[in-house]
Amino acid sequence: MRRLLPVFLVFASALVSACTVAPISSVPSGRNDPFSGAESRAAQQFTEVVHRVEPVAESQCHAFTRDGANCDFLIVVDDRPDETPNAFQTRDSQGRPVLAFNLALIREAQNADELAFVMGHEASHHILGHLDRVQEDAAIGAIIFSGIAAMTGADEASVRSAEEFGASVGARTFTKNYELEADELGTVITLRSGFDPIRGARFFERLPDPGNRFLGTHPPNSERIETVRRTAEAYRAGGGV
Repeated sequence: MRRLLPVFLVFASALVSACTVAPISSVPSGRNDPFSGAESRAAQQFTEVVHRVEPVAESQCHAFTRDGANCDFLIVVDDRPDETPNAFQTRDSQGRPVLAFNLALIREAQNADELAFVMGHEASHHILGHLDRVQEDAAIGAIIFSGIAAMTGADEASVRSAEEFGASVGARTFTKNYELEADELGTVITLRSGFDPIRGARFFERLPDPGNRFLGTHPPNSERIETVRRTAEAYRAGGGV
């Protein structure tokens, strides 16, 4: 069978955090500063979180990943107005891990603990290799579904459709597990940065609950909050903080 376009690569970038990778930019300064005026406190809070969480995330990255892994996080802000609160992890063209936040999320955070937890969570996606794992899951799904279609005598257009559908199914198969894994490690990063992850995870209480949908990308909010609580208690019981 002729190899078709690896569409699974498109799905992987979007599904790790269930966010569409959007154009991003560094936090501007001066007259174009998106945090000017009444939002200066939010800017200061975000800056403090970056200074405290980034070195801990990089330390955890070096501890968890193999030699040669890129642990030099680039933290950026999507400064487009009127966007819904969002954060995601991706990589730039040189393979450097990028943690992106938009202004709406920074404004919506009620305290530094929430920002710290979200940052630790997104950093954990990179540390745990979730982007690559989703790509692998999508590739397997694409191969299986397109192979079945080809064996049944489907034409090329149908095989391509089966490949795309298989990639989508494959990419979504384990994303709930990946989110919970990132919540666990993100809890540790948050604690080691001097913030409270349990207080930070209350951010979930203000989000629409995705429930436990088949092939959904995120687990129920209650399960995520419980994961954070359990991880924090275990870490503290072990003498972490």
